Amino acid sequence: MDLTPSEEHEALRATVEDFARKEVAPVIGELYERGEFPYALVARMGAMGLFGLPIDEEHGGMGGDYFALCLALEELARVDSSVAITLEAGVSLGAMPLHRFGTAEQKRRWLPELAAGTKLGAFGLTEPGGGSDAGATRTTARLDGDEWVINGSKAFITNAGTDITSIVTVTAITGTQDDGRKEISAIVVPAGTPGFRVSQKYSKVGWSSSDTRELFFDDCRVPAENLLGERGRGYAQFLSILDEGRVAIAALSVGLAQGCVDESVRYAREREAFGAPIGSYQAIQFKIADMEVRAHTARLAYYAAAAKMLRGEPFKKEAAIAKLVASNAAMDNARDATQVFGGYGFMNEYPVGRFYRDAKILEIGEGTSEVQRMLIARQLGL
Repeated sequence: MDLTPSEEHEALRATVEDFARKEVAPVIGELYERGEFPYALVARMGAMGLFGLPIDEEHGGMGGDYFALCLALEELARVDSSVAITLEAGVSLGAMPLHRFGTAEQKRRWLPELAAGTKLGAFGLTEPGGGSDAGATRTTARLDGDEWVINGSKAFITNAGTDITSIVTVTAITGTQDDGRKEISAIVVPAGTPGFRVSQKYSKVGWSSSDTRELFFDDCRVPAENLLGERGRGYAQFLSILDEGRVAIAALSVGLAQGCVDESVRYAREREAFGAPIGSYQAIQFKIADMEVRAHTARLAYYAAAAKMLRGEPFKKEAAIAKLVASNAAMDNARDATQVFGGYGFMNEYPVGRFYRDAKILEIGEGTSEVQRMLIARQLGL
C-alpha cells in the first residue's frame, strides 16, 4: 500500500506551504490578537482555488479530490489554525452539503461563489441545549404554503456572520416520522433573510481570527425549494458530511502538531542554556522526538482514512480514528512545545502560544474525542 501523495498533490502541498509561510505567517499574529477575520487571506486562497478543490469544474471548482483539501489544510495549520478552519468549514460544511445533496438549481445559484471563495457558506447543526447529542434538535421548520417558517437557534457556527457569508444550511424538525421520532431536514437560509439574525462574535480561547456566531430564527421564511436533499434525511445527510469533515479536521490537527515540531526544532537550535543550545540536551531531544512521532503517526491515520474515502469504501471508523489520534497529537504537541519554549511559550508573540490556544477545540469540534471512541466501538460491533 502506497500512501505517497501524487505529483499533483505534492505540487499543491508545496504551493500552499509557500503561501502559508510567505503570506499568512507575517500577518496572522496581529490579526489574531485583534480578533480580525482574515478577509485578504481568504480572497487570496479563493484566487488560488483552494475553496473549490473538491468541487467539480461545472460549478466553478477545481475538479480535485478531498485529499487535496486535506493537504492544503495541513500546510495552513502548520502556521495558523484560524485560517485553516475558515477554509475547512467553508468547504466541508458550507459547500459540500450543496455539492453532495443540492438540486441542479441550488448548485447553479450558490455553489460557484462558494467554490471561488468570494462567498462563504456555513452549516447550523449544534444548538445551545445540545452539543454531541445533535439529534436533540429543537429548531423547527413548518410549511406554510410555498414557504418554510423557521424558529429556533444554533450555536458555535463557523463562517456564519462574515461580510461575505451568503448562506447557512440549518437542520430543523419538519415533522414526525411514523415511529414517532423527529423528522429532521436541512434547509438553506440565505444571509440577510428577514427573521434570521446572527449574534456578535463569541469571545473565544482560540481560533481568534475565525468567525463563530450564534444564530437565531424568528419566523424566518424561505422558499420551499430551499429544502436541501430529501425531506427527513437532513440529519443522516449531515452525518455523512461529518465523516468527511473528520478527515479534514484530522489533517488540520496534524498541521498544528507539525507546526509545534517546526517551531520547537528552530527554537531548540537557537536558545542556549548553561552554555549550550537546549537542543543538545537529551531531555529536549526526547520531547521533540515524541512530538514528531505523534505528528507522523497522526498523518498516516488521516492518509489511510482519505485513501479509503477516495476509493469509495466505508471509512467511518478510519475517520473517527484519524480525528481522535490527530486531535490528541495536536493537544499533546502544543503542550510540549510550550514547555520547550518555557516562559516565551506563554507569550502570544510566539506561534506556539497561538497553537496552545487553538489546540483544545480540536478535541471538541466536529465530534468530541468521546464521540469518536463511541463511533469506533460501534464499528467494532459493540
